[in-house]
Order: sequence, then C-alpha cells, then structure tokens
Amino acid sequence: MPSETERHSEPRLRIRIVFGEDEMLGPGKAELLEHVDRCGSIAAAGREMGMSYKRAWELIGALNAMFQAPLVDSTRGGPGGGGAVLTKLGREVLAQYRAFETEATQGGGSRLEALRGLLRDISDRE
Repeated sequence: MPSETERHSEPRLRIRIVFGEDEMLGPGKAELLEHVDRCGSIAAAGREMGMSYKRAWELIGALNAMFQAPLVDSTRGGPGGGGAVLTKLGREVLAQYRAFETEATQGGGSRLEALRGLLRDISDRE
C-alpha cells in the first residue's frame, strides 16, 4: 500500500465505464487484456495478476460477450499447448479505453491537483 506521502504526490484516476448492469470496462479488465497480449495465455495473465484461473476466464468471457465480437481468441491446451491472443477488436477496445484514461487525466488535471491540495498533510497525523 502506498505511503501517505506517495498518495499525495501522485493523484490518478481509475475509470470504470458502465455500459449496462453487468457490462463494465475498467482498469482491472484493461490490465488483464494487456497481460493476455503479453503472455499469450489467459491462465498466465491471471497468474501474473494474482488472479485465479477461473476468475481470469470469467472476465475474458464477460468481455467477449459484451462487444460485437470477441476481444480475445483462445485455443485449448493439448499436445501443442493452448494460447490466447487479442483480436483486432480487442486491441481497438484496449486502445480506446487507454486513450479515454489519458484524456480524462489531462482534462481533469487541475481538478486533481486542487483535490490533492485539500488532503490532510502527513504531519497533521503525527
């Protein structure tokens, strides 16, 4: 957990976009997509994030069902091993989400700084 000094020095947004009751895209799912892209495996991506195999697959299933086409294409294991890759749409969704985060952070930078300035100083707790 970051120290209070670290918390005060780097305010950041964590954006969750809610499309419907069970349809959301947020920092955890975006990170999972990035890990799948890097690892080439849903299971390995989940392990890297400290997430159970089942949870990683559930989240990918939810993402695949939420959009026009799957974001992740996976093949089952076997003699040649399985794997997973982001589809073209998966890369587009991830890029759009990350761009949205960047724009929101840039656009709200002065508000973030103003809120940071209103936080209690660490010396107030001693």
